[in-house]
Amino acid sequence: MTLVLFALGVYTAATGSGLACQAQWPLCSDQFIPELTINPDFIEWFHRVWAMVTGFLIIGVAGWTWVGGRERRTRLAATLAVAILPLQITVGAITVTLGGIVPGGYTVSTHAAHLIVALGIFTLLGLATIWGGGRGSPRLLRAAVGVAAVGIVASAVFSRAVPFVTYSPGAQAGFYVAGLTGHLGLVAAVAYATEAVRTGYAGLPLSTAKTVRLLAAGSMAALVGTLLLGRDLVLYTAFWQRLNLVALGVAAALALGAAWAVRGLGSEGRTTDAVRVD
Repeated sequence: MTLVLFALGVYTAATGSGLACQAQWPLCSDQFIPELTINPDFIEWFHRVWAMVTGFLIIGVAGWTWVGGRERRTRLAATLAVAILPLQITVGAITVTLGGIVPGGYTVSTHAAHLIVALGIFTLLGLATIWGGGRGSPRLLRAAVGVAAVGIVASAVFSRAVPFVTYSPGAQAGFYVAGLTGHLGLVAAVAYATEAVRTGYAGLPLSTAKTVRLLAAGSMAALVGTLLLGRDLVLYTAFWQRLNLVALGVAAALALGAAWAVRGLGSEGRTTDAVRVD
């Protein structure tokens, strides 16, 4: 739900629908429900409805971590996601209602804050899911790194840094779906590798776990840079395009390096080399 909300938010902004609804919130052009056809009012309203449902689900997830007796770190991640949720709602409301009235409304700085806070919530929900799913394993670490590598490479197809497709509203939404999928894979890879360093996994050398954690963390930092540059936060000159391309290349290279580091793990988390016995 949160991943789709990201895509809807990007699509809404890219189509200019964030300025629809006559700059009203929570009403939309003096209505609770606008005309149900594909128009700017409907796009903005649908984004708001999806965000509202997602917000209640985030609260429900946090409550479940406490009722279900989850680990402290799982409860903390889910609760922090709820704690910063009002900030995200407030920034969103400022973005669509106060532009031109109060400085900092529909501006680059507000859009950047909206994106960064949303990424924080998405990351915390990812951690709550990962930590709440039980103990990790080499198999899960390998799967996480694979998801990260595929997501980052797929995001390059839609990225504004690579002229494969026109950076249309649909392409922008596709870029964020693929990029955030890669980001979630990297979050999982760092979490599982850290657990392996602390407690150890059968069949996974400590040095490999440390290497994967370092590569995944570096890839995550570069990927966040491409996600920020994917929005109109700067005047996108040739310099910023080259910088974006470098960041995307670094993110992909480090993720592929992490995938290479865990390539020898078997389906059960052990190396595929035969065991030699007398």
